[in-house]
Amino acid sequence: MKMPVLFVGHGSPMNAIEENAFTGALRDVRKKLPTPTAVCVVSAHWVTSGCRVLDVPWPKTIHDFYGFPQRLYEVQYPAPGAVQEAKRLAMEHHLVTGARMVQADFEYRHVRLGVEMAEYAPGAVVQPPLMIVHNLHKINWEMPHAAYASAEEFDLKVKEAIDKHDVESLSAPDRWGTSLLAEAHPTLEHYAPILYCLGSTDERDRVSYPYEGMEFGTISMRMALFEAAGA
Repeated sequence: MKMPVLFVGHGSPMNAIEENAFTGALRDVRKKLPTPTAVCVVSAHWVTSGCRVLDVPWPKTIHDFYGFPQRLYEVQYPAPGAVQEAKRLAMEHHLVTGARMVQADFEYRHVRLGVEMAEYAPGAVVQPPLMIVHNLHKINWEMPHAAYASAEEFDLKVKEAIDKHDVESLSAPDRWGTSLLAEAHPTLEHYAPILYCLGSTDERDRVSYPYEGMEFGTISMRMALFEAAGA
């Protein structure tokens, strides 16, 4: 059975301990997903030379933020690692194992690796956490539920490309304008995981958006769920 692909605009770390419309939407999505044999998470929070796959039995929880309430730093996520699956994925595709999640140089290779991940693990959910718009330098705390016009424009261009399964445009977002891309993403680690979604799905898949919204001027909270037609 072909499993769904889900990407999540994760937003503030506070979503791990708060109850809001976004966390409610996450729970609703969870009810729609079949039980997978594994979950392949493409991380936006590691930038490495080449591709790496995490292959440890119990990945540790890393709190890569500061200035938040203490109870957030007390959150642990003791999810087991899929060691054998990770080693097999690395071996078959000449990746490097170690304490890093899957990540790669920003190029068309992201899409190709997404294709290979789907072929390798049909019983796994591919789940990249990312943000379609992510510019922490221009956060505006006075816009908790609104966005700058440039942020909304970029978010909609990505949505339109997803709807059309336009891999070419998504692989080269600077074609929409280098200044527009720079406003949305000063660096591209939070954008790149979307290419894994396109690589591991095709134009026949049904796309829905379980949650849409913008926060603090420059953060897109959009989720997208790709499901096989007829599922």
